[in-house]
Amino acid sequence: MSLNKRAFLAGIATAAVLGTTVGVAQADSITDRVNAGQPIRIGFANERPFAYPADDGSPKGFVNAYVLGVLHEMGYDKIEPVQTDWGGLIPGLKAGRFDIITGGMNILHTRCENIAFSEPMGKVGDAFIVAKGNPKGVETYQDIKNKNAILVTGAGYSTIENAKGAGVPESSIMQVPGPTEILAAVKAGRGDAGGMTFFAAQQLAMNSNGAVEVTDPNKLPETSVNWIGIGFRKEDQAFVDKFNAAQKKYLGTPAMLQAVAQYGYTKASLPGDKTTAWVCQHR
Repeated sequence: MSLNKRAFLAGIATAAVLGTTVGVAQADSITDRVNAGQPIRIGFANERPFAYPADDGSPKGFVNAYVLGVLHEMGYDKIEPVQTDWGGLIPGLKAGRFDIITGGMNILHTRCENIAFSEPMGKVGDAFIVAKGNPKGVETYQDIKNKNAILVTGAGYSTIENAKGAGVPESSIMQVPGPTEILAAVKAGRGDAGGMTFFAAQQLAMNSNGAVEVTDPNKLPETSVNWIGIGFRKEDQAFVDKFNAAQKKYLGTPAMLQAVAQYGYTKASLPGDKTTAWVCQHR
């Protein structure tokens, strides 16, 4: 199945965090679409190991595998994958270009104001990639502030809010489209640390031929821990409720853990007892 063209790359990075709309059109509800025999469109970016396209465009990554498993439990197997840049996920969802967004979307207060989230499906902390040997000694957001270091991170990533919350000035935060550009900036010395989730940092380091290493996520404060949810339009809340009911039965089962194991998700990644309502209020 071919991927939709990347049609909205520029001018929407901030919208990914704030959920502002870009050309919003009236969208059919997911229920209306499936009742009409149409596929459920899943939007995701190229964010390994959370969600990314295979060579044939099929959805890969542990969040995609998880969502496909929950939808299967609900009786829905007719899926259309739609790839875009990270900055296009929330605007594209609100504009009706897809029905569900995956891709390791952390539940944040700013996002909760604009879209509906499922209950959490995973928990993950931040980490940095740094040049081999960590020449600037950056392990925390406070280090970035105190050492006048440059943090390079993805446009729309939750790491931006975490850095600013620690007092890192905006002038010390370089925003780029995604992981590939983060890695390139750190390798070239344009960024002292690349901020992302621990999952993503591990993936980049393993594929960098030793050029970068991952800092200890335990050095970062508890406030940098985030919970991953699946994003929906607010008007699809009835479908979200059904998704949550199916998720409750599927989350943590042997079948679920087997489906996501190849991407590095283990029992340690399970979300615990935090609810979306709690995360929306505290993140």
